[in-house]
Amino acid sequence: MFYRVYIKDLINWRKRVNRKPLVLRGARQVGKTSLVHTFGENFNQYIYLNLEKPSDLKIFQDFDDINDLVQAIFLSNNKSLQEIDTLIFIDEIQAYPLAMEMLRYFYEEYPQLHIIVAGSLLESVFKTDISFPVGRVEFLPIRPVSFQEFLMALNENQVLNTLNTVPVPYFAHQILLKLFNTYTLIGGMPEIVQKYTETKDISSLSKTFESILVPYIEDVSKYAKNTTQANVLRHIIKTAMNKAGQRITFEGFGNSNYKSREVVEAFRTLEKTFFLQLIYPITNTQLPLIPNIKKSPRLQLLDTGLVNYFIGIQQELLINDDLTDAYKGNVIEHIVYQEIRTIKKSMIDRQYFWVREKNTSSAEVDLIVPYKNILIPIEIKSGAAGRLRSLHQFIDRANHNFAVRVYAGKLSLEEHQTIAGKKYKLLNLPYYAISKIEEYLNWAFQDNHK
Repeated sequence: MFYRVYIKDLINWRKRVNRKPLVLRGARQVGKTSLVHTFGENFNQYIYLNLEKPSDLKIFQDFDDINDLVQAIFLSNNKSLQEIDTLIFIDEIQAYPLAMEMLRYFYEEYPQLHIIVAGSLLESVFKTDISFPVGRVEFLPIRPVSFQEFLMALNENQVLNTLNTVPVPYFAHQILLKLFNTYTLIGGMPEIVQKYTETKDISSLSKTFESILVPYIEDVSKYAKNTTQANVLRHIIKTAMNKAGQRITFEGFGNSNYKSREVVEAFRTLEKTFFLQLIYPITNTQLPLIPNIKKSPRLQLLDTGLVNYFIGIQQELLINDDLTDAYKGNVIEHIVYQEIRTIKKSMIDRQYFWVREKNTSSAEVDLIVPYKNILIPIEIKSGAAGRLRSLHQFIDRANHNFAVRVYAGKLSLEEHQTIAGKKYKLLNLPYYAISKIEEYLNWAFQDNHK
């Protein structure tokens, strides 16, 4: 398994004085288990427990006293309790929800031990009547592989160093653009990326894509509370791919006869599994960020590569140098949102877009990013700055005069004015640099660029 940036987060967690048991959150097959196995190599002792394995499950079933439980864990794994440099990884913890309760006692009575837990269906634990150890655990969301990690996996170290240079040199533009297009095509599921690094053959990835997608459909019953909801969930999983990056309505979603209430409940369930996310618009141009949940949300799926494979547009992407031209622009918008999510380490961070919907006219800005005390509008498209009508409407109403366009062109900072005559500065950012958005905003707002 290739190096993942989350190792740094785990190292920082390990160093903390008041370290709490760490709960890894994320969708199936985003590499949580492989990540911890790699991290475990840095400890003098590493104990791996999988609660879907009967022998490991029995330890927790037999001992409800923390002292007896710890003794049994170390003894059954032939490890020394005297060795404090020990990592215990409890995987698939949802198989025994009461194990989650024990985390508070690990924290209170065995703070010297390093405890990490994960599970593919953790929401099933949170819905039970167990006493969740609030305040005694911390969380780390694990996302699909980012573009930076993709470059690491390909051993493109010089290209990565160039990407991390702000501003990015012009001479590197075409190389970064080509690599980002490949990354967008195959996506960020770790197994896919690993396979591609070994073969460099996109056509050989089909079986791997299938092996990832099929379990999501087959495991629907584990998420559902009844047969009806299982049917709705299955329908959404199969239909949602065709709606990726688009605004949706719940009533009759995917040409079905399902009612809005049924579809909303199913979407909420799938959000908790990290398979998808509903992104709601805001209608204000200043802080605070207040989503309008009465308006149609945009649908974001777990991974752009899965979407491309499922809807069969890989060939279209292969022949397109400008991703804003592919699949009506939905692919590039989807991957930009995906990249933004990879830099967010909080479980409560959300993404937003902006709308102005009136009877006489409407406007929509693709992405809104808070920066210091203002909201930065970001359009994801090609074309001249003069055609950014929705962006202009946002700027005319905003308490600042700065905007961003993400596109296939080179980096630049330009001065423009809206249709109404308000002058503003436009940062033209290549889409491969979107994960560095904060650094580029800092660069653009420096005194010598004002």
